[in-house]
Formats: sequence, structure tokens, C-alpha cells
Amino acid sequence: MVLLTLIARASDGLLLSGSVQEAEEAGRSDMTEYQNKAKQLFRKLGSHATSPSTVEDGAILFHYIVADNVCYMALCEKTFSRRMAFGYLEELRQEFSNMHSTQVASAQRPYAFIEFATVLQKLKKPYVDSRAHRGGVKKLNEELVDVQRIMVQNIDDVLQRGEHMTSLASKAQELSSQSQIFRKDAAYLNLRSKYAKWAAMALIFVVMMLFLRYLVF
Repeated sequence: MVLLTLIARASDGLLLSGSVQEAEEAGRSDMTEYQNKAKQLFRKLGSHATSPSTVEDGAILFHYIVADNVCYMALCEKTFSRRMAFGYLEELRQEFSNMHSTQVASAQRPYAFIEFATVLQKLKKPYVDSRAHRGGVKKLNEELVDVQRIMVQNIDDVLQRGEHMTSLASKAQELSSQSQIFRKDAAYLNLRSKYAKWAAMALIFVVMMLFLRYLVF
């Protein structure tokens, strides 16, 4: 079943809406841990993440899609149909986009669209148990959800790759700063060299003037 649903801005991982009622109904006590992992994933994935995709964490799968700078994520048990999970996310994307697509960029605080949680509850009802709905969900178009082509990644690999990319970005920023300092120092040394050259020429001129004055007088 769907245990957790979260929606975040892809560019910075800011949580926009979500619901954990599914997990409470399932009687699970480990949702805080998984919610924290989901937040880490949001921050690592970014707006250019491969989508749709699945991140595996033991018996739990993080399914997500990214569209229009918004990441839609559903935490599901491994036994839950992947096709139904992505069908749910696609419906979620359509509803959220229709209601809030123009407001995403201006959101400043976490859960700015918490009222969307009521829509989440309505959307997830047909997807509560794939065994009870094996005959199909009316709005689910299986041809649009080709789960065989969806990449499955390990959560540790994703988080470590994100840390590696963050480290590279930090080093690149450091090199850029050092390069700017070098350019400033080079410009300063070049200016000093010009001043020294002008001073030497001025000194030679003064010496020549004194020498000519000595010869004349």
C-alpha cells in the first residue's frame, strides 16, 4: 500500500504538501525515519533528476516523478504494484499542477499547500491495496506507465552520489574563488610593475636633466 506521500519543489527540496495518514492507518512506527530519508532524497535529486524513477531501501520503495520543478514521491511497500504507484503519482501530478502550478516558485515556507492533503486522501483511496484492485483502476492507463523501463536505484547510492556532487560543487566554488583572487593579485602586480617602470623612466629623466644642467653650467 501507499505509506507516505510527499510533494516538494525539485530545485531546493522545499516540502510543499504531503500526507502520512496512510502510514498511521497501516500501524507503522518507522515513518519518521523514512520521512527524513525522503527529505534527503528531495535535496539530492534536484530538478534534473531521472524521472520517473524508484529508489529502493530494503522492503520499502520510494517512487517519484519530476515535472515543472515539482517532485512527487510515494513511499510504498515492495509488494505494492509499481504500475499502480506511478499511476497514483501521475494523477497526483495532474491535480496539483491544476491547482498550484503557478504558485510553486513563490512558496517560502514548508507545507505551503498543506490543504492539498485532503485531495491526496481522495486520490489514494483507489490505490490503497493493489490486491483488492487487481482488476484495474478506472483512471489508470497501463500503456502510459511502462514500469519495465523505470530505473531502480539503491538509496545509499543516491545519497552518496548526491554528497559526491555536493563535494564537487564545493570544490568548484573554491577553485572559482581562488581564480578570482589570482586574477586580482595578477592585476595588482601588473599595476605595480607599470608604476615601477614609470618610476624608473622618471628617475632616468631626472638624472639626465641633472647631467645636462651640469654640462651646461
